[in-house]
Amino acid sequence: MVSTNTVSKEEGLDHTLSLLKEGYDFIPNRVRKFDSKIVETRILGKKTICISGKDAAEIFYDTNRFKRKGVAPGRIQKSLFGEGGVQGLDGEEHRHRKAMFMSLMSSECLKVLDEITEKQWQIAIDKWKSMDAVVLFEEAEEIMCRIACSWAGVPLWAKDLELRTMDLSAMIDAFGAVGPRHWEGRRARTRTERWISYMIRQVRTGKIAADEDTALYQIAWHEDPKGNLLDIKTAAVELINILRPIVAIGRFITFGAVALHENPEKRNKVFTDEAGYRQMFVQEVRRYYPFGPFLGALVREKFTWKGYEFKKRTLVLLDIYGTNHSPELWEYPDIFWPERFSEWDGSPFNFIPQGGGEYDIGHRCAGEGITVQIMNTSLKYLSGKIDYDVPLQDLNYSKLRIPSIPKSRFIMKNVRHV
Repeated sequence: MVSTNTVSKEEGLDHTLSLLKEGYDFIPNRVRKFDSKIVETRILGKKTICISGKDAAEIFYDTNRFKRKGVAPGRIQKSLFGEGGVQGLDGEEHRHRKAMFMSLMSSECLKVLDEITEKQWQIAIDKWKSMDAVVLFEEAEEIMCRIACSWAGVPLWAKDLELRTMDLSAMIDAFGAVGPRHWEGRRARTRTERWISYMIRQVRTGKIAADEDTALYQIAWHEDPKGNLLDIKTAAVELINILRPIVAIGRFITFGAVALHENPEKRNKVFTDEAGYRQMFVQEVRRYYPFGPFLGALVREKFTWKGYEFKKRTLVLLDIYGTNHSPELWEYPDIFWPERFSEWDGSPFNFIPQGGGEYDIGHRCAGEGITVQIMNTSLKYLSGKIDYDVPLQDLNYSKLRIPSIPKSRFIMKNVRHV
């Protein structure tokens, strides 16, 4: 049983190399080793506090105690997040910007998104029927790119689809990367910001007529709390914050296909959505498979929690993967079992695949509902609207690779309509 009050300090000058070697298990390994939910270590030469569990998530999302501005390392800003985006804002500025994102999550907007998703899956399947082999991960990211641009109102020419998909994917893939993957992510961000900045300018000069209900229009004309338009680069970063996370859903969809293949007895229940089973299956895919390993914040002002003093500006990492696999929170956490969500209490702090807390004013991902909706529709197609053969392949995934993905990317053959 893990103690909630014991605080441990990991000896050594720096443990960044251990983070690279242990990946998703970096914080869970220390929670087990030190029998503590609070472990002090050092990352990139700085004191870092790792916290895990439901109580940790609840304190982590207390905006009176933690802030996000200045927490993301430059290497992540220059690849994954971009500079000036909503993830790094606090206080009124964050609430104002977040409200703009949440305005895009209305029931009417999500209905349009679902219609687009259905259409794009039908187009993709028609193409797959003539292909010898389909690499689902690559195809899913392309589908997601088309969905993202169509829903956001961003013009996307067929000749540019491969490049735009590849660049948005490279930014995601650079999150936990060093070397070539990181540098490709940086180059991809530069190209994508140039493309989206051009689109923002076209809208503002009237050369592109964007629908008022789209992200392109809303972000292009968004005003800060002082009534000023966002500068072009920041507006581009925020529009990419719509496109990139939708493309990232391709990973969840690929893991969902793995789960369907490895649990064939659940396939029909997913397709028929018996007693809301598809939603439970989607949530279990998000809980079980590795996506985000942890999230960071800086201590706003000194405070004490569970006997440990958190000093101002100390970096704190919340254990996402470990919390979603905690035996204290989840029965048989290392077993894929969608039925567990039939009795889930809906807590915003024990199930945190895309962060915790409240959507509207906190730092929880604004697009989590989009993720669930697109996954729901996508797994409907993969579980019953098409049939396919799954040849022998390596469906294992590494928890050392961040973000992770099945090694074979899930290959399908002989795709056909049911």
